[in-house]
Amino acid sequence: MTTSKRLADRKVQKFEKNIKKRGAVPESAVKKGSSYPMGPIAIGFFIFVVIGSSLFQIIRTATSGGMA
Repeated sequence: MTTSKRLADRKVQKFEKNIKKRGAVPESAVKKGSSYPMGPIAIGFFIFVVIGSSLFQIIRTATSGGMA
């Protein structure tokens, strides 16, 4: 074996050993995310915008006599 062949074989073995370890992460190292994909402030802002715009539309429709 030449030096470069030995070096390549060593790197391949190291790579294969690393591949076999994938997915075997200890439970303590895994971050547990919150159950909500959005924060409570973002949800509150979204609700405020939706309810506010619907109330604005109701008031606008009522003041225009119900005609669109």
